Amino acid sequence: MKITRLTTWHAPPRWLFLKIETDEGISGWGEPVIEGRAATVEAAVHELGELLVGRDPAHINDLWQVMYRGGFYRGGAILMSAIAGIDQALWDIKGKALGVPVYQLLGGRVRDRMKTYRWVGGDRPADIVAQIQAHRALGFDTFKFNGTEELKLIDSPRAIDAAVARVAAVREAVGEAVDFGIDFHGRVSAPMARILLRELAPLKPLFVEEPVLPEQWEYYRPLSDATSIPLAAGERMYSRAEFKPVLAAGGLALLQPDLSHAGGITECMKIAAMAEAHDVGVAPHCPLGPVALAACLQVDFTCWNAMLQEQSIGIHYNQGADLLDYVRNKDDFRCDADGCIAALPGPGLGVEIDEELLARVSREPPRWRNPLWRHADGSVAEW
Repeated sequence: MKITRLTTWHAPPRWLFLKIETDEGISGWGEPVIEGRAATVEAAVHELGELLVGRDPAHINDLWQVMYRGGFYRGGAILMSAIAGIDQALWDIKGKALGVPVYQLLGGRVRDRMKTYRWVGGDRPADIVAQIQAHRALGFDTFKFNGTEELKLIDSPRAIDAAVARVAAVREAVGEAVDFGIDFHGRVSAPMARILLRELAPLKPLFVEEPVLPEQWEYYRPLSDATSIPLAAGERMYSRAEFKPVLAAGGLALLQPDLSHAGGITECMKIAAMAEAHDVGVAPHCPLGPVALAACLQVDFTCWNAMLQEQSIGIHYNQGADLLDYVRNKDDFRCDADGCIAALPGPGLGVEIDEELLARVSREPPRWRNPLWRHADGSVAEW
């Protein structure tokens, strides 16, 4: 079998789909994207594709190394996201060629169901309680929401009090029946994070995500030592090399590699194994589309330390399309009464993409960009 062509489609709300075709009629799907930089990643995909056409797609490990090491310069958000989507598609092809789900190729399942959680609120969190109550009626009991708006490096007690009051209102409304994670989104400096974590601890959040920016990872351990809240991070780390010093330093309870950013299934399996060796859980980052989620689930069902799975149904970014709009086998992605999803039964990644719909929507490709926030004094704020 030989790779013959790589084709990409931009699709609402902010996704990029990749199809890799072969001379035996078996195709694989991937989702290589950086949100807001889809066209840049797309260019990298097609540059890497020049190394792949004519090669055997079954040689996933070798092709991964060719893409990673063969260009001398390596790593980073763009190149690793391009590799990630290609890697997903190669695993999809291999599973389809052998007639089994990818998790079977990775050693088989370690669990029967995977716990997922729902996003509530938006970039500027509001009406969180109402959204949680609506999702609880559907059976979900685990959620995540943004914890703060923009914060200065040193901000006023009023800003801290407002963030804590918002979370307190959620806990008061839902009691102990609901678990929730709080995303700091890298908006909080280390001094402010220490204060916020102290004030939030009595409200018993499940975890706090990106308590500080990933380039400030050396603060994870001191912050963890000062709080009882489990800390999570990893969506803006792109390789096992970036996770290595973070794990060695300690401080994180959950790693959140993104299967569309951190080198795909091949690399994230290694990252998960590194995490397990450090007694750290994995909760893959995935505010993206169905192929990305399917790839995450293949890893989740293989890795013993996979704890939670993010999924983007109803997330505030999904304007113009939702998670399953491009999926033909929607029932396979159905969550049960407590928000768990069963192993996808189909071969490969287990997702069947509506290619005709993709072709139609890609005629007017989205140009999604993340918001640019500024502080009151006009300086740029972390979004």
